[in-house]
Amino acid sequence: MFLINGTEQSTLAAGDRGLQFGDGCFTTARVRKGQVEQRDKHLARLQHTCEALLIPFSAWRALDDEMVRLAAAQQEGVLKVILTRGSGGRGYSAAACGTPTRILSTSPFPDHFSRWRQQGVTLSLSPVRLGRNPALAGLKHLNRLEQVLIRTHLEQTGADEALVLDSEGWVTECCAANLFWRAGETVFTPRVDQAGVNGIMRQHCLRLLAQSRYRVVEVSAQADAVRQADEVIICNALLPVAAVSAFDEVRYLSRELFEYLAPLCEQSMTS
Repeated sequence: MFLINGTEQSTLAAGDRGLQFGDGCFTTARVRKGQVEQRDKHLARLQHTCEALLIPFSAWRALDDEMVRLAAAQQEGVLKVILTRGSGGRGYSAAACGTPTRILSTSPFPDHFSRWRQQGVTLSLSPVRLGRNPALAGLKHLNRLEQVLIRTHLEQTGADEALVLDSEGWVTECCAANLFWRAGETVFTPRVDQAGVNGIMRQHCLRLLAQSRYRVVEVSAQADAVRQADEVIICNALLPVAAVSAFDEVRYLSRELFEYLAPLCEQSMTS
């Protein structure tokens, strides 16, 4: 189901800048028992990204109401929200743009996530690297061609997810998830100030870990640091966390960090 600017439809104006230039942002939320988990965090993400991209979106109350209404029709599923700058203007100039566009859609919850949580996830090193751009780093904007290429290469392997480096060779994220790895009592996660997405579940895990016995460090590290870890996990707002069982030829036996985070992240976080 699609809801565009409050109307149930699946037709978007050909001149919409989300289509023309990827000029917009999005968030993907988990729906459970008819409610959007971490709804306030998803709205805050959209607000922050619109501000960073200078998109003058103001219909926050209408958007919130639509999120609640669509979620209420689902027992469990996925809600995606896209905001674009709207239509108008010629070329890259946004001077003549009209009202921003809001697009909401729902879909079934991914079946394979249950298997991932139970059996673990396998990773493969992606040949596609993320470009570094501090102006866009951390944001979930609509320019996702890198992720499309990463997924296309991943589907040619037998792995579940991809470990992705940036153009300088630093570990950044997975195709559709953030990651953490543990060495003893220290937990590491890649910095996302040059590339990658600062995911909602990444932020939530950082808050949980700050209250734990673990020491947490955001780092620039190479893939060997992940290979040498005692344990690796991935996370996103839908999953929300899963243990990594293997990265290429390296196997991970420990699930200590996963067993700490999983029950906390699975608790209802509806707003």
